[in-house]
Amino acid sequence: MSAEATNPATPGPVAGPATPAVPRRKARARIDLRRLGRAALLGPASRDRLPDAISHVVDAHRAHHPDADLEPLRRAYVLAESSHRGQMRKSGEPYITHPLAVTLILAELGAETTTLTASLLHDTVEDTDVTLDQVGEQFGAEVRFLVDGVTKLEKVDYGAAAEPETFRKMLVATGNDVRVMSIKLADRLHNMRTLGVMRPEKQARIAKVTRDVLIPLAERLGVQALKTELEDLVFAILHPDEYEHTRELIVENASRADDPLAEMADEMRRVLREADIQAEVLIRPRHFVSVHRVSRKRGRLRGADFGRLLVLVNEDADCYGVLGELHTCMTPVVSEFKDFIAVPKFNLYQSLHTAVAREDGQVTEVLIRTHQMHKVAEAGVVALGNPYAPPSEEQTASSDGERVDPTRPGWLSRLLDWQEGAPDPDTFWSTLREDLAQDREITVFRPDGGTLGLPEGATCVDAAYAQYGEDAHACIGARVNGRLATLSTVLRDGDTVQLLMGQDPASEPSREWLEHAHTPAARIAIQRWLAAHPSQGDPVGGERAGTVPFRATADGPSGREAVEDDGPDAAPAAETGADRPADGDPDARRAAEAVDARRGDGGSAVRRVDQGSAGRSGAASVLVDPPGATVRLAGCCTPVPPDEVTGFSVRGGVVTVHRVECAAVARMKSAGRTEVGVRWGDSTECRVTLVAESFVRPHLLADLTEAMAVEGAEIVSATVEPPSQQRVRHTYTVQLPDAAQLPGLMRAMRNVAGVYDVSRAQPQMQGA
Repeated sequence: MSAEATNPATPGPVAGPATPAVPRRKARARIDLRRLGRAALLGPASRDRLPDAISHVVDAHRAHHPDADLEPLRRAYVLAESSHRGQMRKSGEPYITHPLAVTLILAELGAETTTLTASLLHDTVEDTDVTLDQVGEQFGAEVRFLVDGVTKLEKVDYGAAAEPETFRKMLVATGNDVRVMSIKLADRLHNMRTLGVMRPEKQARIAKVTRDVLIPLAERLGVQALKTELEDLVFAILHPDEYEHTRELIVENASRADDPLAEMADEMRRVLREADIQAEVLIRPRHFVSVHRVSRKRGRLRGADFGRLLVLVNEDADCYGVLGELHTCMTPVVSEFKDFIAVPKFNLYQSLHTAVAREDGQVTEVLIRTHQMHKVAEAGVVALGNPYAPPSEEQTASSDGERVDPTRPGWLSRLLDWQEGAPDPDTFWSTLREDLAQDREITVFRPDGGTLGLPEGATCVDAAYAQYGEDAHACIGARVNGRLATLSTVLRDGDTVQLLMGQDPASEPSREWLEHAHTPAARIAIQRWLAAHPSQGDPVGGERAGTVPFRATADGPSGREAVEDDGPDAAPAAETGADRPADGDPDARRAAEAVDARRGDGGSAVRRVDQGSAGRSGAASVLVDPPGATVRLAGCCTPVPPDEVTGFSVRGGVVTVHRVECAAVARMKSAGRTEVGVRWGDSTECRVTLVAESFVRPHLLADLTEAMAVEGAEIVSATVEPPSQQRVRHTYTVQLPDAAQLPGLMRAMRNVAGVYDVSRAQPQMQGA
């Protein structure tokens, strides 16, 4: 992509990390780019044979795809070589050596033919007279799309915004075909390998973009082979002193007479051979950045810290067989065990991780995976081949004829969503870097069985915008694992999240939501709404914006309502209730006035009323033995027909009636109080206390009392407590003409937007 690169053989400030003489798996020899350059200058070969210059690409490609059609590669090389002829890199080499090197990187990872064809052509449209239409005519729509996806936008057209807008274009293209980013990553790797003759300040600038954007993208796409080398190259440029120190540590360890990793590998081979498990045990030296991280974490490094052991098997079940043998025959470090086979990482990675300890205290980390898992671990999405190939018959039957893209992970979908709301290039660029810095992902479940992929640290606010987009402005709360949670609650992997959505058009996000928004999609949506409503969005009294907090009534309790427990010596208690809401609460006052208007009597529907005896007008009739006693329904459990009830005599000859499961019943029995037989009479009228739990929002009290009135309930008393964490608790004593109406009343109250629970006043609510 950039002609500003140099020959890796040319001395410069940084020519790539030096490779010390440590035991490694067999590596390919470095390609002689000068030889390739001379081959390129000789011109294309005849049509009946492949050019010598792409022989290395062909060999690497056939190792993964032995039956591949090589004709597209031959034609692509011919076009690229003739188009770039005469162009030179800053090192003085023919420019064609760059697309050849990029294509070789992808071929060694196992990329299929279409990707390699586009890779050979990836700079032709940007740097030569070849047009996209010509590419499409000669190589088809897929190759045309890939080449277009990696083609830079011109600075002459975009100015300083060219780089961020190029990345935006590339990411959008990646959303449609992930192979676009595969080519870009290989392109950046070759340019980083040959960065040595650049000015130091330009090296640093390119390295920082690579660190902040390309390396996180390589991690997310699972292309570890590219990611680790890019990390080392960036490390060498941005932290030369630490890099040199790390290099010295690796060289010093390589000169050791003993090798604990080799000894442990031999021991593992013996254990697995005796267990009759066919496995390959390899030593995986840590790359420079990994050694640096371990040294910062552990201090002085020992031999086993410079690498890990990799055990490769044929089947998934063999992975667990290896794990069992190692844990049985060696000393496992249980805290180091992780199962990424049962629960793969979001970037397709699968492996078992464990560690075993030697007698001298050295701990060896072990990775256990199948050969196919290893291929994916190294090459990520590149190892999937062509995800856009025609589906099999089984896939066709299951997808209703639509092509399914298995490479569209949740993080990419989220990125594509939020970038649409960030038209400003600077905002997009800074947000992209911040988003990609979140390198871990969690999965949470919706009640309908669907899932949401979110970055680690995401909250219920993030989940709301991930699921509903800008409709999440109306979110009023959430339940996490069945329990009520605030929108600021941080979610954990595996949580079940039910988002509670309000129906009131006045629902709106609060500025304080920005403090809880972890994802760009949530932040951008909230910021855009706040920008469009500059006079709104400021929280009132710490509560959700746009709401007037409900307050306790002037003479009501200041906290959760205390309920008379009718203890053994209790006299008929003075009931606590609510007068007309305090004058300082206009929303509650309007609600009361609305109920007054519906009643038509000019009186307050919310007034202090003695919950009183059963003999009062409107209460359910209760028959008592012996007859004639004054009966009062207990306020602690508010029994109504057809509840099973019992009674006890209290002071003044009054019989209090309780639900049999009321906690007061057990206390009275333990105190030796004699039960009095009570039963419901013929009257079906009843009085009951209901508790409504809701989120704070405008006009909630008015809507709730209206719903109760529609169901024919007369509000005898009400208490609305001060809100806490955007939640508020209402307690209503209502009178119904028929006890059978109670379930319908409770359903109607629950259906009011913002109300998440309605229940009878429970026996356990009484004061202790």
